Amino acid sequence: MNGVLKKLVLATLTLGLSMGAALADDVLLKPFVLASKGAGTVADKAAAAKTALQANGFTIAGSYSPYPETTIIVVTNDEMKTTAAKSEHGGFGAAQRVSVTKVGNDVQVSYTNPTYMANGYRMAGDLPQTSEKLTAALGHVEEFGAKGLTEKKLRKYHYMFGMEYFDEPVPLAEYGSYEEAVKAVEANLAAGKGGVSKVYRVDVTGKKESVFGVAMKGGDKYMDDKFIMDIIDSRDIKSSAHLPHEMLVTGNKVIALYGRFRIALDFPDLKMSGANSFMKIMESPEAIRKAMVVAAGGKE
Repeated sequence: MNGVLKKLVLATLTLGLSMGAALADDVLLKPFVLASKGAGTVADKAAAAKTALQANGFTIAGSYSPYPETTIIVVTNDEMKTTAAKSEHGGFGAAQRVSVTKVGNDVQVSYTNPTYMANGYRMAGDLPQTSEKLTAALGHVEEFGAKGLTEKKLRKYHYMFGMEYFDEPVPLAEYGSYEEAVKAVEANLAAGKGGVSKVYRVDVTGKKESVFGVAMKGGDKYMDDKFIMDIIDSRDIKSSAHLPHEMLVTGNKVIALYGRFRIALDFPDLKMSGANSFMKIMESPEAIRKAMVVAAGGKE
């Protein structure tokens, strides 16, 4: 009898573990987290957010205002930089973005969901400490920005047939060395070439890889941060933390995620046609690529 009971207990435990794993596989992740919403000013909320982030171990890599009543704060920490070093092009995930946006009478503080981004960028870990510390610093009201995607779908994500995956980045430029590439990108961004300027730079730990966050505003409206966000960021809770886009120096090469992947990853539920759709920014992925080629010092 004891033997029979033992087998039943073991079987139950095994079934429970299997069901737990299945449930974990089915968890739907969303790209952004709403930390708080309430009265105040963008300037005061941004200052308070920076103080809280630094108190919880984050380094402020940079910040900018892509358009009025919005401030983007970019942060990094040791977990992000060391995890980024463990996978190909992991540098795209070496920073997280925090947004402070005034909507009506309220100021929304939101941030990118580290678990979502880590899986979308195929990183070697889910950045659990980063998630925990962002919650401690800023709060966690709800996740938003999509119906949700599982880890499995995020790790092989693309918007639809024929569109780019994470492992199909855009080549922007190539140099004789990593050092030469970084120097050229720094100089070009400082000069605002292509309408692209520097927001931040984060160096991946122990690897010749650096990610640059870039502000985009120029003659071609289709690459402009505000133009794009005015169309696609139409919900009541704003996804301002989609910005800024990134350029990655990895070894002697400069690359970027193509717009059809980078934008879609943060707005996976955006419709293909109609108002506030991808059709309205159909020319933006190429406009962004061309501007980044100039900023990287590359050639068409």
